[in-house]
Amino acid sequence: MKILIVDDEEMQRNMLQGFLEKQGFQTLTASGGQEALDLFTRHPVQLVLIDHRMEDMNGDVVLEKMKALSPLVKTIMITAYGSINTAVHVMKLGVNDFLEKPLDLEELLKKIRKFEQELDVQAEAEVVIESIQQQKFPFAIIGSSKKMQELLSMVCRLSPTEWSVLIRGETGTGKELIARLIHYMSHRKNERLIEVNCAAIPENLFESELFGHEKGSFTGASAQRKGRFELANKGSIFLDEIGELSLQFQAKLLRTLQEKKVTRVGGEIDIEIDTRVLAATNRDLKKMVEEGYFREDLYFRLNVLELIVPPLRERREDIIELADHFLKKYKFDVSFDPEALAQLVKYDFPGNVRELEHLVQRLGTMVRGKLIQLKDMPPLIREKKNNTGILTDRLSEVETEMLLNELEKNDWVQTKAAEALGISERVLRYKMNKANIKSKK
Repeated sequence: MKILIVDDEEMQRNMLQGFLEKQGFQTLTASGGQEALDLFTRHPVQLVLIDHRMEDMNGDVVLEKMKALSPLVKTIMITAYGSINTAVHVMKLGVNDFLEKPLDLEELLKKIRKFEQELDVQAEAEVVIESIQQQKFPFAIIGSSKKMQELLSMVCRLSPTEWSVLIRGETGTGKELIARLIHYMSHRKNERLIEVNCAAIPENLFESELFGHEKGSFTGASAQRKGRFELANKGSIFLDEIGELSLQFQAKLLRTLQEKKVTRVGGEIDIEIDTRVLAATNRDLKKMVEEGYFREDLYFRLNVLELIVPPLRERREDIIELADHFLKKYKFDVSFDPEALAQLVKYDFPGNVRELEHLVQRLGTMVRGKLIQLKDMPPLIREKKNNTGILTDRLSEVETEMLLNELEKNDWVQTKAAEALGISERVLRYKMNKANIKSKK
């Protein structure tokens, strides 16, 4: 990681540069805002540490110009005038974090390591997105939120392996798309991906569907038939709704996974298979194991690697992008009014991406004119009021962290902590109660 240090105090710059280079980071230094901007335009910088108050140009002005050049650059503001108001101001500018002077170098290093990890996640997510675009996969993965980046980063790391993957998530989150992505990102991508909905197969046909049957093995078996595992040989099999399997068939599936062999119904010969298993469920399999509804040995066999697909309410940043994608997918020559979009983001979408897709289909079909307005929304969405917004949530996190830091520094003496924060003790107690911070005194 290359770090740009911006401070008009030479001693502070040299101290930070020496410390960070000992930790293995590359550094650049600037004594003022204009010099920092010149360096920033010439070098690939991933993180900027910048003093808030400098002689030629304040740090917030410099960062605003840097963000215009590179919106994704990570930034830490360093200030000798720490307060909640300062935190709110710099967060609105898009600053990732801030620290007060005198600097706690261990705390700084901890924050930098966190950013380093986030950059690794972004890089791995980009690998996946580029693969989808370059290889023209027969599906799209939409979303640039932090949650989606973390998910795609995991996909990037586990796809090349041979291990079984258990994909968990609520109904409608897109678990089947993630299974397809894993297959197409693996070395098995040129072989078949066989998809099986375990909840949709009648119990009396399940064994035949998965393992195949011989001619005459039961009434109606007029010809030999390969099962899904055989069809997926050398490729992958996706077992959707795996939590719906009966205990009887769980035992048969376990044998197949352990021995890598299948026996057709009515057959006597074991057929070797080389198939990677991807399974998905919206149920809590661990709880089902505890309650005796799911075999523990099968659970551990499937859950070598686990992915959790986040619900849409946990990645609201993607709602607008998804809505636009569905309008284009179904070739609707309409767009959303800004007020309608703002209200759309507030809705929790219990049906997740599938519910959003169906909503766009309905709105795109029924709207009069070229603009989907707030009045066109269903009442449940139109009247939604309880979402506070992503920025507000982030600022609340920052405020809580500041309260905890000052309380810890002042040995939980509220009078001293309030004075350090520049607020009254009464306001401090109110904010502690709001953030559910319990006094240790």
